[in-house]
Amino acid sequence: TLPATLPATLAVALPLTACDDQAGPAQLDAPAPPASTPAAPPLTAEDARPRDTGDTAPAAVLRDADDQPVDLGAVYAEAPTMLLFYRGGWCPYCNEQLAAAAQAEPEIREMGIQVIGVSPDSPATLRDNPLDVEVNYRLLSDSSMQLAQAFGVAFRVDDETVAQYEEYGIDLAAAAGEAHHLLPVPAVYLIDTEGVIRFAHWDADYRERLDRDELIEAARQMAR
Repeated sequence: TLPATLPATLAVALPLTACDDQAGPAQLDAPAPPASTPAAPPLTAEDARPRDTGDTAPAAVLRDADDQPVDLGAVYAEAPTMLLFYRGGWCPYCNEQLAAAAQAEPEIREMGIQVIGVSPDSPATLRDNPLDVEVNYRLLSDSSMQLAQAFGVAFRVDDETVAQYEEYGIDLAAAAGEAHHLLPVPAVYLIDTEGVIRFAHWDADYRERLDRDELIEAARQMAR
């Protein structure tokens, strides 16, 4: 069973209940709110401030391995969603978690929940650099890190670490097709069809991930 306290932050799943819609009719002539400038990403994973249980899940248009657009807002509406943020196919810890999710996915799917993995890897990277493991769910590209920033899981990798990665043959800019040097804090979200986060887990230590049984138990909490 899922322990009461997991590493870093675990937000207890909320029951799936319909959201009350008490808003009145839209004011067609109301002025649009001014666009806000997004805050700069934090410089460490420890300083990230991810979205939590009860928050509205941000949506964005991502790309699949064929470079086709995928509207996450529409995806959320199709079925409850388990959203996995991972650092990239180059990361062995991410491959382990994606493998755990692949093992859990059939049981999670039986609960009516779809699984989606999101990383900074570009569509070309998703297509041309297969993972070390086989997955039976969708992997999407957030190469601009728009979604990760909206979820509050993005942070900027310092220049020294970027150089160390390159010594190991890991080129973050080449993998993303972008020179932002941003990575997500690994995170798992369960989102209902109203776009509300019902479960959230993240850990600034990228080595700490939920295993197969913990993913299934989180899904069960949401499905109750």
